[in-house]
Amino acid sequence: MSEQEQWLIVDDDQAFLQVLSRSLARQGIEAITASNHDSAMDALDAHNIRRCVLDLNLAGESGLQLLPELLDTNPDLDVLVLTGYGSIATAVEAMRRGAANYLCKPVTVQQLISGFEPLEAPPELRPEPPSVEEMEWEHIQRVLNEHEGNISATARALNMHRRTLQRKLQKHSRWRQ
Repeated sequence: MSEQEQWLIVDDDQAFLQVLSRSLARQGIEAITASNHDSAMDALDAHNIRRCVLDLNLAGESGLQLLPELLDTNPDLDVLVLTGYGSIATAVEAMRRGAANYLCKPVTVQQLISGFEPLEAPPELRPEPPSVEEMEWEHIQRVLNEHEGNISATARALNMHRRTLQRKLQKHSRWRQ
């Protein structure tokens, strides 16, 4: 009897963890779940895991900061970063830090599974240029990433009030859902 493949799923949304765990189980994959940095590191130490689905936003913590630690602990780990707040800046940073792929929620289980497979062809480019709002969002995400998620430092770098930045981030997160 072969051992069931184990994936580490790191997300702070308990309902999402339960639904994804059940969906992966139907595909013959056991989901080991974690909701924060410490539980993710404990799970990685305790189990033979070769794939990880890592949420970008973990209740105020950045999944991008956890990513290198996961890979230091297990260099053979394939990590797919999953987010509801996708941007080019965070996608590039995730790949730079060692992610195998980067996907935006919502995704199906089949999209997650295929997200770990090598690309057969390059993805199609958008026919239209990004909107001003998308470009602003990309810029904010890049600066936010440069300041390791620190809202106050990002607001200073962008020369805007911290509350204004928080409103923009909150507004965009509702728009993306």
